[in-house]
Amino acid sequence: MDKRIIRYLLDELTPDERLEFLREVQSDRSLKAEFIACQNLHSLMSLSGDEKTEESRAGYVRFLELRQKRRFRILAFRSLKYASVLLLLVLCTHWVSTRYFLSGDSYSDTHTLYVPAGQRTCLTLHDGSVIWLNARSTLIYPTHFRGKERRVSLIGEGYFEIAPDASRPFVVSAAQVDMTVLGTKFNVYSYPELGYVQTSLLEGSLLVTSLESSSQVLLTPGDQVTVRSEELNLGKIKEGETFLWRDGIYSFEDERLGDIVRKLELYYDVRIFIKTAALAEIRYTCKFRQRDGIDEILRLISRIYPFDISKDRENNIITLY
Repeated sequence: MDKRIIRYLLDELTPDERLEFLREVQSDRSLKAEFIACQNLHSLMSLSGDEKTEESRAGYVRFLELRQKRRFRILAFRSLKYASVLLLLVLCTHWVSTRYFLSGDSYSDTHTLYVPAGQRTCLTLHDGSVIWLNARSTLIYPTHFRGKERRVSLIGEGYFEIAPDASRPFVVSAAQVDMTVLGTKFNVYSYPELGYVQTSLLEGSLLVTSLESSSQVLLTPGDQVTVRSEELNLGKIKEGETFLWRDGIYSFEDERLGDIVRKLELYYDVRIFIKTAALAEIRYTCKFRQRDGIDEILRLISRIYPFDISKDRENNIITLY
């Protein structure tokens, strides 16, 4: 097991180490599978209230390492098939939590939800806020909000419908940008590979702050701000169906093929090269279902304005020319 997984789940990584690790998880398939399995187990075990001690930490580490062994994986898989065995698993999980995490304050009330390539998911938080996550996105959130604000962290793309609470503003952190709301609907596009954060407001009001420059802008419905380094560029949301990804539909309206390809790379965890600059500049208006998959989407795009496609499946590379 990669030791960084345990350090991540125990909140022992620095912010820089944490971000670097999550980026590597997105690019390394074997590490991603290992991480998802451990974080799901961690979420189950952290449901009980416990105190962080050296003994509990050592026991937790031993249990996670045991989880990686083949015999344990087979048992966990089979247990999902039978209700009686599932009940036994729940009881065992409670016993392990009690054994390795002593009673007291919550050992860890922070959870990490990662959405694999080609998928999307919806999560309802304890306060009633609803969050949709697009493919290859990560949300870090608490089980319960405490203190004077409700804060979550996002890597990737998320659509937020925030439950109003005038006494506790909701804050979304993405890269070096904070978005503060009381109750509103907005979309955040923040994949690290792209080097910018784009926020689009549909309802309510939203305060966007660049932590690098301390610059701020207050959005009203229909506004869209792109934060790149210390610059905030305010514009308007394009007319059309920009946020249909929540319904499993990717919609592109008069977009360059080069820009479409960059999004598809993120959504489907694949590298796509365009041989000629002229081909990258061609604009397309098109719509696809997420479940169509990258091969079918590129095939359909090539029918609008023809180009050839070659695939290197071993290295997960597609070339357009």
